[in-house]
Amino acid sequence: MTSQPAVEGGPARRSLLRTAALATGALALPAVGLPTAAAAAGQVPFLGPHQAGVTTPAQPYAVFAACNVHAPDRDALERLLRTLTARIAFLTTGGTPAEADADNGMLGPVVPADNLTVTVGVGASLFDDRYGLAAAKPLRLTAMRAFPEDRMRPGDAHGDLSLQLCADSRDTVLHALRDLLAHADGALELRWRVDGFQNRPRPDGAQRNLMGFKDGIANPDTASDREMDRLVWVRPDGGEPAWATGGSYQVLRVVQMLGEAWDRVPAIDQERVIGRRKDSGAPLEVIPPDAHIQRANPHTPQSADSRILRRGYNFDRGIDPDGRLDLGLLFCCYQQDVVRQFEAVQLRLAGERLADFTVPTGGGYFFVLPGVQDGSDWLGRGLLAAG
Repeated sequence: MTSQPAVEGGPARRSLLRTAALATGALALPAVGLPTAAAAAGQVPFLGPHQAGVTTPAQPYAVFAACNVHAPDRDALERLLRTLTARIAFLTTGGTPAEADADNGMLGPVVPADNLTVTVGVGASLFDDRYGLAAAKPLRLTAMRAFPEDRMRPGDAHGDLSLQLCADSRDTVLHALRDLLAHADGALELRWRVDGFQNRPRPDGAQRNLMGFKDGIANPDTASDREMDRLVWVRPDGGEPAWATGGSYQVLRVVQMLGEAWDRVPAIDQERVIGRRKDSGAPLEVIPPDAHIQRANPHTPQSADSRILRRGYNFDRGIDPDGRLDLGLLFCCYQQDVVRQFEAVQLRLAGERLADFTVPTGGGYFFVLPGVQDGSDWLGRGLLAAG
């Protein structure tokens, strides 16, 4: 992108012109290409049938945030979604902001793409009577149900809209979050937020979670269209609204790890809790029936259709209200059907030994919108048309 002169008249004038452009549909997307193998280094393609950030290999840093939407009416909701689309297209492409005041400047005068992905989902609460969208609600979208082990903190669950921002640098995801909130112009209010990170791969090639075990070993193959169509993407023959084709159900769970208690458990007992060797990640020769991997995926014909695509991140939020380390896993997974997949797995996990060392404290269910197909499309266009 090339630099353009700032609009005269100060911030209020610029805000007015931006609002007018949105109202007339004049806010065009940057010239970004369709996903191809020739995508620029350090740039994840923005356009396509699915949003980036679902099957994209997990970047080192992330922010997961849920927001309350304060758009006063349906037209304002459309302006918000158009604005988010335009800003995400720019941020994930990178370049020089069109106006000096259009960027907070924390990354310098040129915004790097930095493999940024921004994945937008909608919660069940967006389909109340504010915007007339009830008839277009995804078939399986509900508020996250309560499970026996949950200890939800007030305000740390649910939301009208979810944002998953992932990139190669921590400052890139923070910059993008600030940018989206600023350009939303008060229509988005943060409800809860968790910053995530991936542990660095070690000399043996292993990437581990905060419990010291390899994670994500049993994920389905994201390179297989057949696997993704069977397990992750909403299909046109699944009874969902037509606009939802190409989207996916997102489950977020903020799971605090009781680190002090876990670190006092001998490694051999930790392996029995998980069901894997701590050094190699290989399954134990004899896996206890209450081990995590045995409950999560028993590899039976009945469990084959309940596999999920996990894309979780570690978090460290300092100290919790009880004086313990507030660290753990921001569990994120994608699936075609929350009940058939995530909830089936969650119910199998009831009574597992790992529950003695973990406490779910927040999260929510969201529907990730289908992707943006071209420069005239925008996130949620099909949803608002159907509603």
